[in-house]
This record gives sequence, structure tokens and C-alpha cells, in this order.
Amino acid sequence: MPYKQDSINELKKTYKSRKSEISERLMHFKAVWDGSDKEIFSELCFCILTPQSKAVVCDDIINNLKNNCFLFEGSLEQIKPHVKRARFYKNKSKYIVEARKCLFKDDKICIKDKIDAKDTVNSREWLVKNIKGIGYKEASHFLRNIGMGDDLAILDIHILRNLKRLGVINTMPKSLSKKMYLEIEERLKEFSRQIKIPMAHLDLLFWSMGTGRIFK
Repeated sequence: MPYKQDSINELKKTYKSRKSEISERLMHFKAVWDGSDKEIFSELCFCILTPQSKAVVCDDIINNLKNNCFLFEGSLEQIKPHVKRARFYKNKSKYIVEARKCLFKDDKICIKDKIDAKDTVNSREWLVKNIKGIGYKEASHFLRNIGMGDDLAILDIHILRNLKRLGVINTMPKSLSKKMYLEIEERLKEFSRQIKIPMAHLDLLFWSMGTGRIFK
């Protein structure tokens, strides 16, 4: 599939101006893994909240839950009022509680032993199969946010629109089955190699082009 060179030139120009900030942000993500299981669980919950909701709002929700001691210990009824700013907040509140139960061991949250830093593909599969509210996009997002997403695509609507604009995909998929997700991920990997911008950098670059800032 021929890429759209004018759009790629524009992308490279923008990347050059933001590369340093993107690299700094990715270094921050890699440092998260050295933190506690609770910090890593917080990132998982953030990614549970993000579908069809603004990332900045979701981050604020997680911080409020932590400040009120509800994220790690609160009941469903205590959590729900704090999650109302996210779409589908009732389901997402349940997913947080269920994720906590799934990862609770020896009276504490244990998530690091479920993640293999050397095998992010299987780690993603485990997350998708065992954590409600986590699909391939959310699992990839989570792994990237803890420094393990260098070769994983976070295929949200904004990324897909950019991939179509650049000629990486012909049409916007109406839905993303596992097969379709992995096929587009492979196309993105090849595109990344061709234009010499790392996968993890591309995601933050696309995100910043849409929002004007580099976040997570």
C-alpha cells in the first residue's frame, strides 16, 4: 500500500520538534515499573476508564480515588460517584473492583507477577483474558504506560484516523476483532520501520497532534 508522502513529511517535521519531549515521557513510563504494585494497578485502572473518555479526566478520577483511599479498598458504591465523569461509569466502576479482586493475593494487590517484561505479547493476552474492561487497545495502553509497549499498537480512533490519512490503512474499520487488530498492528510496525520513528513514539506523536500536548 503506497504511503502518502506529503503527510509523512509533515509527520516527520512535527516529530523532530517533539522528539525530546516524547523521549522524556517514555522514560517516565519505564520508571513506573520500578514502583509499587499499587502504582502499577493505578495505571491499569486508568486504562480501564479511558475508552470513549478523555485521558486527562480519567487521570484526575484515579487521583481522586487514591486520595480518598477508595481505589485500593473502597466498595463499588464508594467508587461509583468518583467515576461519573467517565462514560459508562457504572460498568467501569465494576471493572475496577473486579480487577482488584482478580489481582488480590496474600492480603495485597499483586500485579507484577502477572506481567512478563520479556514477553509483552503474552502479558497482553493474559490481561485481555482475565481483566474485564480490558481489550487489546487498553492492554497495549497499560503496558506502554509501565514501560513495556515498544512493539504494541494502541489502536484508538485517533490513531486509526492518522493511519488512514497516512495511507497505512485504506479504510476505517467498523470494529476491531483480534485478527483485525493484529493485522493493523503489523502494518503500523512496518510503517514505523519505513519512516524510522519508533512505535511508542508514534503513538504519543499522533496523540499530541490531536490534543496539542503529550500526556499518556
